[in-house]
Amino acid sequence: MMGAAFGSSPVAQLRPDLGGGAVDVTAIIVNYNTRDLLRPCIDALRASAAGLRLQIVIIDNASSDGSVQVIKANYADCDLVFNETNVGFGRANNQALPIARGRYLLLLNTDAFVAEESLTRTLQFLEARPSCALLGVRLVGRDGTLQPSCRYFPTPWNEFLQSTGLGRFFPGTQPVDNMAWDHASPRECDWVPGCYYLVRKSVVDQVGLFDPRYFLYNEEVDHCRAVKAAGWQVMYCPDTTVVHIGGESAKFDAEITAGGRQNSALQTESSLLYYRKHHGRAGLWASVLLGTSADALLALKALIRGRPLSAITSCWRHTAMTWSSLLATRFGMLPTR
Repeated sequence: MMGAAFGSSPVAQLRPDLGGGAVDVTAIIVNYNTRDLLRPCIDALRASAAGLRLQIVIIDNASSDGSVQVIKANYADCDLVFNETNVGFGRANNQALPIARGRYLLLLNTDAFVAEESLTRTLQFLEARPSCALLGVRLVGRDGTLQPSCRYFPTPWNEFLQSTGLGRFFPGTQPVDNMAWDHASPRECDWVPGCYYLVRKSVVDQVGLFDPRYFLYNEEVDHCRAVKAAGWQVMYCPDTTVVHIGGESAKFDAEITAGGRQNSALQTESSLLYYRKHHGRAGLWASVLLGTSADALLALKALIRGRPLSAITSCWRHTAMTWSSLLATRFGMLPTR
C-alpha cells in the first residue's frame, strides 16, 4: 500500500509550535469548498476530545469558496496544509502523515459531526480490542435516517444485484450495503466509510494509508483490504452516532442521475481501478459487462413503467461513462488525474 503523494501540487504549510511529543489522536480533516461546515465540524470534534491530547491537521484542496481565509483566521493553532490544486481525498490525507503525532489517526469529513462522547468512546473501543486496527461508527443523516455504516467488499456480482434490485433472488450473496441487522452491537466487517475512520497509527506505519491512484471513492475500501490482509480486524462500533450530511464536496464534480444516485466520472474511474487491482482483468471485464447489463435492464424497466425519458438517458450516460473511463484509465491501470 502506497502512502506517498501521487501527482500532488506544491503545498504551503503553517506549522504552529505545539510543543512536540506524542498526542493521543491526530484528526485529519480534508476540506474542499465546505467553508460553512468547518466551524461546526471542528467545534464538535474539540468538544468530544475532553481529556485527550488532540492534534488537528487541516488540509485544504485548493478551495475557491473562501475556505482558505477562514482556516487561516480561525485555526492557526492547527497544522495547516494548503494545496495549490485539488489533489484528491486520498492523496490529501496522505499528506498529513509526515506531521501526524497521534497514536491514533482520525480521518474526519467536514460534513460529519461527532457527538460529545464520540472520540473517547471509540478510542476506548479500540484500546479494548488489540486485534482491531480501525473502526467506523453508526452514521445517520441530517434527519436521523440510518446510513450504511458497516459494509461488505464490492464485487461485480453483488453490485449488479444491488443496482438492479435482483438481490432478493440470490439470498446467499451479501450486498455491499446490508442494512438488515440492528446496528446496536459491535460487528466485524469488510470496510467502513471514511467520513469517521479511526485507525491505529502503528497499522498505518505497517501497511500505509491510501493508494494515491484513487482521486476520490474506493480509497477506504482498498485500505481496509490491506489492513485485513495484514491480519487485522475492521470493526463497526455502535457506541456513538455521527451525523453525516454526505456529498458536500462531491457536488463540485458529480453528475446526479435522475434516480438520485451520485454516479460521477470519478466514482466510475475508481471502481475500474479497484477491480483491476484486486480482481485482475477478469474482474475488470466482469464489472464493465455486468454494469452495462444493469444499465440496460434499468433502462428497460424505466421504459416499461413509463418513466420520463431522462431516467432512460441517465442509464445510457452511465454506460458511456463506464466505457470511456475504461479507455481513459488504460483498462483500469492508471488514473486520469
